[in-house]
Amino acid sequence: MSIENVFLEILPHGGGCMKLKPITVIGGFLMGLANSIFGAGGGIIAVPLLEKSGLSKREAHANAVAVILPVSALSAALYLIKGTVRLSDASPYILTGIAGAVLGTVILKKISPLLLKRIFGIFIIYAGVRLLTK
Repeated sequence: MSIENVFLEILPHGGGCMKLKPITVIGGFLMGLANSIFGAGGGIIAVPLLEKSGLSKREAHANAVAVILPVSALSAALYLIKGTVRLSDASPYILTGIAGAVLGTVILKKISPLLLKRIFGIFIIYAGVRLLTK
């Protein structure tokens, strides 16, 4: 029995349902793993997978945020329970992060897919260089 047969149809997608494929299962697992271990990176995996499933660049970026939310919330809760996270350390970033998220949703609606792709690429290169040099 294949994974597709086990998980026949899930999330609504374009009026129908999206079939859960092995690449989706593996990608989702890697996304959660990366996000939990590194504190980021799940979206880097989610965006191309969502584009491959037929979403536009704009839709893929927006949906990646929706995918990352429960993954991040669960990771944060587990780290809170284990005592690794202190809300006093995180709270200043939460408030300003919310403001940035609101602005980001406005910007995403207004920029072209090509510009979005380039900004995302530059951000990924910057993050990679920074990680390798510090």
